[in-house]
Amino acid sequence: MNLITRRFVLCAAAAVTALPAFGQLPDVSTAIHVVEGRGCECCRQWTQHLQNAGFQVTSEERFGTLLMQHKIDLGVPIDLTSCHTGSVEGYFVEGHVPATDIRKLLQERPDALGLAVPGMPYGSPGMGPESRREAYDVLLVLKDGSHTIFNRYAAAPA
Repeated sequence: MNLITRRFVLCAAAAVTALPAFGQLPDVSTAIHVVEGRGCECCRQWTQHLQNAGFQVTSEERFGTLLMQHKIDLGVPIDLTSCHTGSVEGYFVEGHVPATDIRKLLQERPDALGLAVPGMPYGSPGMGPESRREAYDVLLVLKDGSHTIFNRYAAAPA
């Protein structure tokens, strides 16, 4: 009995020391898959932004109608498209959406299809320096195809 007790204590001590400090759970990176246009540098910059923010990014390139069909299949409204589309935990992420907004989406879990930043606003992640950012909105796309403002980014001070 003493041998089992000693063995149990030694194993328990080893397990406790291997755990992170109380209240500090290890960061688990969220997986996001990105479908991007062939040869698009801003797509690569955006995926780098996501990786720097702790996302586990996989990506693939598609061209022309294959890329557009992917967006349509996910429910991205045509008037809100951009150059790349991410998929994360049942939501789409269209365009240069900041990682903080993706995290907020995943935390709040609204009944929606996803987020979109239509076009390619200068200063959004992957589109040039934030210090020279133009104003843009991150849109929450609802299941009926309508959208509302999820977050608003003002232009950088001149």
